[in-house]
Amino acid sequence: MKSTLLPFVIVGLQPWDTAIGSNCKNIAIELAKRTKVLYINIPLDWNTVIKNSDNNQSHIEFRKNVRKGKSNNLVEVQENLFVFTPSSIILSINMFPPGAVYDYFNLRNNRKIAAEVKPVLKKLGFKEFYLFNDNDMFRSFYMKELLNPLLSIYYSRDNLISTEYFKKHGTRIEPKLIEKSDLAAANSTYLKDYCKQYNPNSYYIGQGCDLTIFAPNKTYSLPKDMEGITGPIIGYIGFLTSMRLDIELLENLAETRTDWSIVLVGPEDGNFSQSRLHKMQNVHFLGSKKPEELSTYLNFFDVAINPQVVNDMTIGNYPRKVDEYLAMGKPVIATSTKAMSAFAAHCYLANNADEYEKLIEKALSEDSNTKAEERMKFANGHTWENSVGALIYAIEKSQSIRKSKI
Repeated sequence: MKSTLLPFVIVGLQPWDTAIGSNCKNIAIELAKRTKVLYINIPLDWNTVIKNSDNNQSHIEFRKNVRKGKSNNLVEVQENLFVFTPSSIILSINMFPPGAVYDYFNLRNNRKIAAEVKPVLKKLGFKEFYLFNDNDMFRSFYMKELLNPLLSIYYSRDNLISTEYFKKHGTRIEPKLIEKSDLAAANSTYLKDYCKQYNPNSYYIGQGCDLTIFAPNKTYSLPKDMEGITGPIIGYIGFLTSMRLDIELLENLAETRTDWSIVLVGPEDGNFSQSRLHKMQNVHFLGSKKPEELSTYLNFFDVAINPQVVNDMTIGNYPRKVDEYLAMGKPVIATSTKAMSAFAAHCYLANNADEYEKLIEKALSEDSNTKAEERMKFANGHTWENSVGALIYAIEKSQSIRKSKI
């Protein structure tokens, strides 16, 4: 039965017209099962237009066609879900120093977008609605005031201000946006606590994951590039980058336990390609694989690992990779972070190479079908339906708190 929820207007960092999946798009699709949703596409900015710098050229051409009136700016992509693409080209303002000049032009950009959105709200009959902002701290900083939603929600899914682009203005602007939002929602406990510094009405709503390709009961054939690799196999799947992974930890682990095979599946950055790992006989780099192939490789791991470097970028991120490991029933050893605390009952959490070694031994010795079933059940509870359900609960609780103060 469908809820009597008010409609949602969604603004965010992710364009709708991209092949890359995103939390924001998944949330929009799930919300549309319960109420009407208007998803605001990202407009062009002058820097992109002049330099033609966007990797997704169709993204640019579509917006140009919208601007010329050759493509529809409002499309119902599925029942209850509408995508609106503004025709405006906004100013590129990141080069300005933090302060009044930046704020003036940022408000101007916000006003241009809002001026196009308002007639669409009227057309769709959105008299009262919720505004859901997916980390769009700049283009949508003033949208609460400009669109006047019944409730404004700031969604934190990444610690963006740890990156150079967002750090310049985000360290000043994001806390202000969180503070003035009616509630904040986060996909990790770390980010929830971060939001709570500025807004006591902050909630952890978990994360949805599409785990359909990770089918533990399927029959798999050993990949050719794993033939001859002896067990126990300790494996990692994902981008091998020193910004996120601890190369030294992996080197120490491989050096200490030559009786284990370390299998690394995924593309690697320069630091990984030049590391000592390539000289170790028990370390196997298997390269990039298609998404549909990943479960095959994971199936033949005895233990899966996530040896993160703990930094501002990784400490708060939701570990979707760990859900994929657990969905295949694999024992998982991961670096202990605040975000990983939600997984503590189903993973082994380590702080250094010595602990990784001891916990891998423990995982190998005590693994069982019962434990595998528990891991799979836990991972498969991380659905978009449950995450959106937690969001709706947070909205209802926030509205109740507001009414009690009137």
